[in-house]
Amino acid sequence: GGYLVWLWLRNDFSWTLGALGGFVLFLYGIVPTFQKTHFHRVYAAYGGVFIVMSVFWGWLIDGIMPDNYDVIGTIVAVIGILIIFYYPRKGEKI
Repeated sequence: GGYLVWLWLRNDFSWTLGALGGFVLFLYGIVPTFQKTHFHRVYAAYGGVFIVMSVFWGWLIDGIMPDNYDVIGTIVAVIGILIIFYYPRKGEKI
């Protein structure tokens, strides 16, 4: 969704593409409500997934090879996701 809005605003694509991107982003806001866990954990996981996907997008779509800091940052983000989402808390079930 964000990429479609980017294409509309930055690359002069049709406003309908921007509207479609806005709708996709709207759906992105609804999908997490179907998860069984707490809001902050779901959004931490989604944010981490977007970090990983943006690095792969840049590499595979835009042709920008990730450097060492991109890779290290992505690994740190994934470790953060795992800690936030799966670390056992007293009195809570995941």
